[in-house]
Amino acid sequence: MSETFLPELPQELWRAGALELAHGVQQSLRVIRVATAALGQFLAEIESRGVKDLYGHGSTASWFAEMAGLSRAEAGAVVKRAIALNPTRALDGTEVPAVAPATAAVAAAGLIGDERIDQILEILKRLPADTSAEDRAKAEKILADLAPNAGPAQLTKAEANLLGWLDPDGKEPKDPEPKEPRREITLERRKDGFWKLTGLLDDETGARTAAALEAHAQPRPVDEFGQADLRMKCERLGDAWADLLDLAIACPDQPGTSGYRTLVNVTIGLEELKSGLGTACLDFVGTMTAREARLAACDCLMLPVVMSASGEPLDMGRLRRFVTPGQRRALNIRDGGCAFPGCHRKPKNCHAHHIHHWADGGPTELRNLVLLCGFHHRLIHHGDWEVRMAADGLPEFIPPQYRDPLRIPRRNTLHHV
Repeated sequence: MSETFLPELPQELWRAGALELAHGVQQSLRVIRVATAALGQFLAEIESRGVKDLYGHGSTASWFAEMAGLSRAEAGAVVKRAIALNPTRALDGTEVPAVAPATAAVAAAGLIGDERIDQILEILKRLPADTSAEDRAKAEKILADLAPNAGPAQLTKAEANLLGWLDPDGKEPKDPEPKEPRREITLERRKDGFWKLTGLLDDETGARTAAALEAHAQPRPVDEFGQADLRMKCERLGDAWADLLDLAIACPDQPGTSGYRTLVNVTIGLEELKSGLGTACLDFVGTMTAREARLAACDCLMLPVVMSASGEPLDMGRLRRFVTPGQRRALNIRDGGCAFPGCHRKPKNCHAHHIHHWADGGPTELRNLVLLCGFHHRLIHHGDWEVRMAADGLPEFIPPQYRDPLRIPRRNTLHHV
């Protein structure tokens, strides 16, 4: 083994110039690589003699792990590399040649490190099984000569060239067994009432999810008052997720809902529901405001359980309150989408809003219903806008006074041109 010494460090390293620093790194790296190659020779000799006879251990890797303070996996990788680069002896004393002797010579000179060695060994494993010993040796010599001045991409390219030379016809094509797609979703309720959604999707499902969310997350167009959509992209994607849930739940084939927009039970007092003040119990896992409950119950996104002052259930959200499929089709034709002025959302993205809320005695009939997207549905419930049915049977919206002092009624003209 050639002797290699560490470069002498200047007393004040911070005074060293760029060239001196680079030279020091280069020399230190070479010393480490030479020492690693020497270590491999020792380990290969221990493997040849039998570590059980020498030290009483079951394997060279376990002994080396204890000796070096490494994990079994870390020690195993070093020993495996050492045996591949150095000749060993079988139990009968016959020599077992190294898998990659040319690579070992380059490593012993300190010209390559573990990463390139491992890459060469993996390439040699992938050579065709019928490759002759002579051709295998030539291929390994090519890789070993290239490695000192090449990066991983260049060796990968060399592998492709070698395979083209050794196996020009390639492997017999066959249809691979399709892998089971990996999809994971975790949903947990936080203490602050929000739900945390995390997941992992395979490439195809991820691409489909991204396409669906992007389609529903486009910014709302600037309205007639010059109000632009100020939501951040993450907020628009969150709203898009809610839209997709609405679409899925409204599907007639949806398990458990059969197309009705009922999700969870909301327990609320009758007075709270009428006034919009107070809170409601959300399926016994949390709370929501009474105003939110009024909005949700408008299109039966949730099944309201209305309680009397004494706690007696007064109503369990009978089916007569639901907008029937026939009424929904009529609404889709009449309004063509969200009826709010300037909104472009299509019927599939809309809720059926009771103009006169059913909690206040409003009926579930066409003259008391209007299509609204999620954003404008919330605006009508929580804002100062008003909606009413005009004499011609079409909905019209009255802006708040701060928007229009005259409060001139407006209609959506985008859906019926």
